[in-house]
Amino acid sequence: MKRFLLFGLMLLTLSVQAQFSKYFYNKTLRMDYYHSGNDTCEFYTFDELIEEPYWGGSHVNLVDTMHYGNYYLKVFNVKNDSLLYSRGYSTLFREWQTTAEAKKMNRTFLETVVMPYPKENVRIVLYSRDWNGVFHKKFSYEVDTDNYFIKHDRRLVYPDFAVRVTGNPAKRVDVVILPEGYTEAQMGKFISDCRNFVREFFMFAPYKQNKDKFNFWAVLAPSKQSGADIPAEHIWRNTILNTSYYTFNSERYLMTMDDQSVRDLAANAPYDQIYILVNSKKYGGGAIYNDYCVAVNSNVQAAKIIVHEFGHGFAGLADEYYSDKTAYGKFYNLNIEPWEPNITTLKHFDKKWKDMVKPGTPIPTPDTKKYRNTVGAFEGAGYTAKGMYRPMEDCLMKSFKGNKFCPVCQRAIQRMIDFYTK
Repeated sequence: MKRFLLFGLMLLTLSVQAQFSKYFYNKTLRMDYYHSGNDTCEFYTFDELIEEPYWGGSHVNLVDTMHYGNYYLKVFNVKNDSLLYSRGYSTLFREWQTTAEAKKMNRTFLETVVMPYPKENVRIVLYSRDWNGVFHKKFSYEVDTDNYFIKHDRRLVYPDFAVRVTGNPAKRVDVVILPEGYTEAQMGKFISDCRNFVREFFMFAPYKQNKDKFNFWAVLAPSKQSGADIPAEHIWRNTILNTSYYTFNSERYLMTMDDQSVRDLAANAPYDQIYILVNSKKYGGGAIYNDYCVAVNSNVQAAKIIVHEFGHGFAGLADEYYSDKTAYGKFYNLNIEPWEPNITTLKHFDKKWKDMVKPGTPIPTPDTKKYRNTVGAFEGAGYTAKGMYRPMEDCLMKSFKGNKFCPVCQRAIQRMIDFYTK
């Protein structure tokens, strides 16, 4: 019976892979667009289409089953309106919409979506999740694959190197590490830091149990100067990706608005996830789901920053802390379940981690010594002290006091690893 089951699974996998070959080339179509608005409105405008040489994603799991993210990409076959590809994602624009600045002015952010390169004409549709968690169609663009205005020339072409590669990118989580604030003379340091990055990454579960499911690539792209911008200290550095502390006026939030350069540089290697490694000792980092992650290379907490931010960017995990100051205003609607897998309003707790709670554990769960190592629902999470709950008293998504992700976060990470590699 087992042999028949395995044979059936093999046939199914071959069939799905044939589906990929029928509709896609093994390279990337990238669409850049402008996302504009303020705290209450948004609109999209097209920028350009670019062909990129690699596709790092799965050839099997082409349709997103997680439905995470504040936005959603769908790619339809123009001939018969069938769905060929989809992914959820988030952006800095949505975070900016919750800031005080967004109440006073409009801003524009350049954003990107990527997909395997279609063999036939497709329709790209972008959706935005509203305050009540419902997706609405916001933008549509039909791609003529014979259009000679699809760019084939590339900006920021640099050599890549394999930091740790274990197999076919179609069956691995491919992470490309981009250098920020490393000069030409510091490229040797960057190579060493990448190897240290991978070593520290696999110190934490469930990554260390999945070493053979990851590829790590890096791009050798120097900056003119070392470090990153620190505006409040009047420090400005000429760097290749233009990262800056004090994003949204939050000192440790280290991000970049230069999406074009990030994607141009990432295109030198196959990737599912982009990780920007900043040459700085100052505490900082950040991440956006299915967009990019940022961490510093040499802070005393660097290893924990790396995996915490990857939790956001890769697995869609939310911050579980609630007492720290952030630049955000009202971030979550407490009348609905948030999409992130590790926080809950208890409105539909059965859709979250209720199955992982031992019988007899009170919900909400008292934050007492008795339940310190228990999976439950502890009040305070997602920058919100009341009405939002986290799975355990502590976790790497809450603080760096310990060295572990809670079981709920570990399950969410494992599910995402499986989605990309099975």
